[in-house]
Amino acid sequence: MTSRDRRDDVDAIKNLKYRYMRCVDLRLWDELAATLAPEVTATYGKRLSYTGRDEVVEGLKGQMTDDVITEHQLHHPEIEINGDTATGVWYLQDRVIVPAFDTYIFGSAFYDDAYAFRDGRWLITKTGYKRTYEAMVNLKDVPSFRLNDNHLAATGDH
Repeated sequence: MTSRDRRDDVDAIKNLKYRYMRCVDLRLWDELAATLAPEVTATYGKRLSYTGRDEVVEGLKGQMTDDVITEHQLHHPEIEINGDTATGVWYLQDRVIVPAFDTYIFGSAFYDDAYAFRDGRWLITKTGYKRTYEAMVNLKDVPSFRLNDNHLAATGDH
C-alpha cells in the first residue's frame, strides 16, 4: 500500500470543488452527482437543506432552472487532510440573474465542506455555505442593462 501525497490530495479536492461549481452553473446534473458521496448533506444559506446525493441534485435542479442564470466563483481554499477525510473552507462570490423577474442578486459566503477518499477518488460528503452578505437589484432600475447572451436560452434566444 502506498501513501498518497498531501499536495496531490489538496489538488484533487480543489479540482473536485471547481468541477462541482462548474456543473452547477452549466446544469450538468449527472456530472455534478459524480462529485457527491451518496450520503452527502448540503445546506445553502438559511433556506435550503438537502440530504443524500439524489435530493441534493434534484433540489439544485429545482432552484437552477433555465430561466435563472448563475455564476459561482470560489477562491482562497483552506483544505485540511486527515488520512482519507478532509475539510475545506472556500470563499464564494456569486451572481444570479433572473430576467423574467428583472432581478440581479449578488453576494458572498463561505463554504464549509467535508470530503472522503473512496475507491481512488475524493467525494464531497458535506457542503454548504453561510452568507456574509446578499444584495438584490431590480434590473428596471438599471435601464442600460441588456442580456446579450445566455447559454441556457433556447437556440437563437438571448
